[in-house]
Amino acid sequence: MENNTQFNEHNKQEYPPMHTAEHLLNATMVKMFNCGRAVSAHVERKKSKCDYELPQELTQEQILAVEEQVNRVISMCLPVTEEVITIEEAKQKFDTSRLPEGVSATIRVINIGDYDSCPCLGSHVKNTSEIGKFKIISSGNTPSGFRIRFKLEE
Repeated sequence: MENNTQFNEHNKQEYPPMHTAEHLLNATMVKMFNCGRAVSAHVERKKSKCDYELPQELTQEQILAVEEQVNRVISMCLPVTEEVITIEEAKQKFDTSRLPEGVSATIRVINIGDYDSCPCLGSHVKNTSEIGKFKIISSGNTPSGFRIRFKLEE
């Protein structure tokens, strides 16, 4: 319970368009490269980064394809909704290994149309049309994985 309070206090600082864009990037990486969601992420208003476990560095063409796909999904004006499910149901649908200890009996899931679903306590837009243009500003291998740095443009 205490952990959830800490998360909620942190969420007040989030920039919903960027946080929702992070969900779309994660879903795109999973769909295109069959990797897991980011192993590490740092999401801020001006720029953000996600690290992925990949067997090799992505090519510039692959990075451009990721950026194009995220922008394609943004342009679809998908609704961003939330639902509450039991932790047992969540364990059947999602990787729950990164959930904090002592999580409650229910969990909040964010759905972005039929493109992505993910347990999350963060703040999000109501529709992908509110995100803006997604731009990958750099990428490359780091000790923590393959890093993608990105920003949003109006």
